[in-house]
Parts: sequence; C-alpha cells; structure tokens
Amino acid sequence: MIVSDAWFPLTNGVVTTLAQTTSWLGRFGHEVRMISPRDFVTVRCPTYPEIRVAVLPGRVMAQRIASFRPQALHIAPAGPLGWSARRYCLSRGLRFTTSYHTQFPQYLKSRFPIPLWASYMALSRFHGAAERCMVSTPTLAKQLAARGFRNLARWHRGVDTQLFRPRAKDFLNLPRPIAAYVGRLAIEKNVDAFLQMQWAGSKLIIGDGPERARLEAQHRGALFAGFRFGEDLAMHLAAADILVFPSLTDTFGLVNLEAMACGVPVAAFPVTGPIDVIDDGVTGALDSDLARAAQRALKIDSGACRDRALRSGWDACAHEFEGNLVECRPHLHPVRTRRRALADSVTG
Repeated sequence: MIVSDAWFPLTNGVVTTLAQTTSWLGRFGHEVRMISPRDFVTVRCPTYPEIRVAVLPGRVMAQRIASFRPQALHIAPAGPLGWSARRYCLSRGLRFTTSYHTQFPQYLKSRFPIPLWASYMALSRFHGAAERCMVSTPTLAKQLAARGFRNLARWHRGVDTQLFRPRAKDFLNLPRPIAAYVGRLAIEKNVDAFLQMQWAGSKLIIGDGPERARLEAQHRGALFAGFRFGEDLAMHLAAADILVFPSLTDTFGLVNLEAMACGVPVAAFPVTGPIDVIDDGVTGALDSDLARAAQRALKIDSGACRDRALRSGWDACAHEFEGNLVECRPHLHPVRTRRRALADSVTG
C-alpha cells in the first residue's frame, strides 16, 4: 500500500515517480493499492489550489489500511494523509517506510514567515518514525543527515526512454537556439531566473501555474505553451536545443532526465538535485551564472545525454524501491525481494 497526498490529476515529479513505480511493481507480481486524496473529502490547498487536501482522513484511513492488510506500507509526501497513515501505524506498532520528495521547508519559507529549522524539525520527526526514509540523491542525503535524519536509504529516479527520445528539431518553428523550461510556474521554481537571463534565441515555457499571468505580462518575448503531455510534451522537449532548470529547491528534477533522454543538454545552478543528475560538461552545464551555463550547454554532445538517460530505466527505480520496503507487521524481518531471496538461497 502506498499513501500519497500527491496523485492524479496533478502533474509533477512526485506523481510521475509513484505512478511509474506502482506500474512496475504490478509487473513484478505485486498487488498495489494507492490511498490518495481521491478517496476523501478534500479542500483546495492555500497558495497551491491545484492540490486537494484531505479533510479529517483518520477514520477512512484506518478502514482502508485495515481492510487491505498490506504486507508493506509506504508513505510519500508528509501531508494530511501521510500524517494520518503514520499515526495509524505507530498506534498499532506497524513498521513502514517513507520517501522525501519535496523541499517543503524552502517552499513554506517562500510563502510564509516559517523558519527553516522549525520545518526541518517537523519533517525529521515525521520521517524519523519510519524504518527507512528514501531519498533520490547523495547530496540530498547529506543535507538531510545534517538536519538530523538518521534512517536514509537511496531511491533513484527513472525515465521513459521510449517516450522521451531524440526527435525532429523542426517540430518547433522558432528562432534558434531554443532554450526550454518545463515545469510548474510557481514562485519556488525560480522561473524568473530563466526568463531574465540574456539569450539570443527563443525562450519556450512548457507548463502552467499561479505565476503564469505575471510572467507572461513581464516577459512578452517568451512563448508560453501551457501544459503538454505524453507525445506532445516529448516532441516539444526534443525540439529544443537546451533545457534550462532554474530551480534552487527541487530534490531531483525528473525533467532533467527526460531532456537528456531526448538528447537535449541541461543548464542549471550547482545545487541539490541538478548537481547529482547533471554531469557538468558531459550532459549539461552547472554554473552560478545561469546564462553562462546555458551557453556552455549548447556545446554538449547530444549522444552523451542520451547514453546517460538509458542507464536510468523505471524498472531499476522500482526494483530499488521494492528492496527498501519492510514488513508492515511488527517485529518481523524486512521484506525480501524475489531477487534477494534467490541470492540468499544460492549463497546458502
């Protein structure tokens, strides 16, 4: 069972990761049940209206978990559903795992006067009750360890290399070079840094969000394409010359891998997320000057980008998640994957 406050119809890296993971777990032979805001009475999240927040989920949460009787239970973002599932497990002595997807302390600070230490203390308490807290990169693991997290495990991200692949550049009839941004248009994504940088060609923004009206009014020379999905998204992304990833708060940035799979190099700041995903000078460019990074990224070999993405399939991501799970019932050994069980039998 996977409990997540982020699920469809939302479009973001958390939803993509969980959807791909559950799909692959099904192929491995597991029965997976999702608990999401769709199962509850919800209200719009303040400052983030696309997110629906469950109202008083405790009773329904208890019923759903008890009726499914999961062998393993995983909690994703630490929202109302996550806290409710955590409370249920602790009250019954059940073991569970969590994953850290989003830099909530930075997001909260950008909207409200909440000090970082207070947010990290709350999250450390939330994830500290789990047997394992899964994180996507070594840099994020170090950052959280410095904040008191002690139960960290790696869970890499993946990319669909059949959907995201090199395609015809003439799909976009825009002055080149084309620098693209893909993602939500919100204050924490730092899209202004991309739109304000010096650039001789075209700037393409794929995505939507609460900042779109302001950004369009202030940057009339950029093309705002709105959200794109599936083949349409892949064709837009593959037709760009570089992807610019201006965020300073993302824990990974799946779109970076998606761009590389299309043979498109990435320009980004040298911060948590990009620093572990982008090989500077090989698959993209990292620089504190985003315009300088973008110019360097133009010189990157597209073949190297594609090769990097081909090593990051969603099947490997799901196997790693599977291996991190623990038995939900108290005082039992961690769940063993079929591969691990086979290895144990071979080695005696």
